[in-house]
Amino acid sequence: MAKGEGAESSSAAGLLPTGILQPGERPAQVKKEPKKKQQLSICNKLCYAVGGAPYQVTGCALGFFLQIYLLDVALVTPFSASIILFVGRAWDAVTDPLVGFCISKSPWTQLGRLMPWIIFSTPLAVIAYFLIWFVPDFSQGQTLWYLIFYCLFETLVTCFHVPYSALTMFISTEQSERDSATAYRMTVEVLGTVLGTAIQGQIVGQANAPCLHYPNESSLAPESANRTHSTTSLKQTQNAYLLAAGVIASIYVICAIILTLGVREQREPYEAQKTEQMSFVRGLRLVMSHGPYVKLIAGFLFTSLAFMLVEGNFALFCTYTLGFPNEFQNLLLAIMLSATFTIPIWQWFLTRFGKKTAVYVGISSAVPFLILVALMESNLFVTYVVAIAAGVSVAAAFLLPWSMLPDVIDDFHLKHPNCHDSEPIFFSFYVFFTKFASGVSLGISTLSLDFAGYKPRGCSQPSLVKFTLKMLVTMAPIIFILLGLFLFKLYPINEEKRRQNKKALQALQDEASSSACSDSDSTELASIL
Repeated sequence: MAKGEGAESSSAAGLLPTGILQPGERPAQVKKEPKKKQQLSICNKLCYAVGGAPYQVTGCALGFFLQIYLLDVALVTPFSASIILFVGRAWDAVTDPLVGFCISKSPWTQLGRLMPWIIFSTPLAVIAYFLIWFVPDFSQGQTLWYLIFYCLFETLVTCFHVPYSALTMFISTEQSERDSATAYRMTVEVLGTVLGTAIQGQIVGQANAPCLHYPNESSLAPESANRTHSTTSLKQTQNAYLLAAGVIASIYVICAIILTLGVREQREPYEAQKTEQMSFVRGLRLVMSHGPYVKLIAGFLFTSLAFMLVEGNFALFCTYTLGFPNEFQNLLLAIMLSATFTIPIWQWFLTRFGKKTAVYVGISSAVPFLILVALMESNLFVTYVVAIAAGVSVAAAFLLPWSMLPDVIDDFHLKHPNCHDSEPIFFSFYVFFTKFASGVSLGISTLSLDFAGYKPRGCSQPSLVKFTLKMLVTMAPIIFILLGLFLFKLYPINEEKRRQNKKALQALQDEASSSACSDSDSTELASIL
């Protein structure tokens, strides 16, 4: 390498007229600095990781508590609640590719291309989130109220999360650094779910409104129930939800500030040389025809659907099927704490044994515990043991999708080296499919509770409702997990393929850097002349 540099310097000096050099003066040599690996400091990784907390804190609160809030606190009918949940999630899914398209067309600024979206969406998202948990005085348009602000919040949080997800590819050019930052991010995101569960669950759990005793099983109208002192208690519960929303909104703002101040968005070295501006339609066609991407999202579509079914119906399942109405928030906390502590273990596991192996072991580990929940009688101690064990699988479900998606994007870049600005499309459409599926699952599950005869705020539920909740939390997720694991068999990027892609991508980056250095040498030579 040094020999090559000396030869280049001598050649450059030979181009100079001899009259320019004074006697005894040696020609100036153009020095090239050796390429350094782009290392991220722990502070950078932590600031980047903190940016994932707002989406998880708010998503956890909405995922675990919105269904029971609409049914038992806002007193929305099960049919209307199913409409709100389905349309809100479906709209959220549609906004992901739209936001991804807008981001891919955004110009680079001093803050980058992604950061302005994060900064300007934050204050509006916080306001919309707070209004979701506000019960308006009018009852006629309640469904429209929740539908509007739920959709508005999901749109604004998408403007935060899609660019944040794509930021993974722009914090470093080193794959190992991106994987390490992703592990930091997943740890903080699981901590965010713990925080969301703790804040929402513990604050709301202290102000549970009393249940209603229905005079007969066929009556579903709350007006026929005994409402002694229930109005005051219900108002206290509504205020508790508002307090929890205010605390979570404050966390959202603080995390967004830390992310903005602590992370610098960077371009890929070869991006500055791009010769082809890819349209959204062409980019979408290329992305959706990329085999590894299609297989990855198909597998995670079913596994994510399994965990979302558990998340959306867990509160009602604990309250009415297991008979632990005052323990479900503590059970959620046990699951999330277990997931938090096992994230580093899964990071070590996937590094040691590979990501596909981690998928099979991690996600399939939830199946025995779901079977146990389906078969066992209501027992609080056993339920806590199952919850802690299930957290291990939840950690794998959190970490692996976001750790494997950059590998797919790298593979795409190697096959289409002149096509850039595709990262938002990859991330947004991955989120699109998972969110749309979750919207369908939540809408159908809530509607099935309506058909089963769900009683809002009832002290007990019909046996058909309890059986429906058990199927939604146990058997349906098991089927989806098995389907997802079968599809992962078709995923082609194993550890050997990943190492080959890493070497090829490094060669591409070195070539781009060498070309940039050649341009710099020419400029310096012209200055000397």
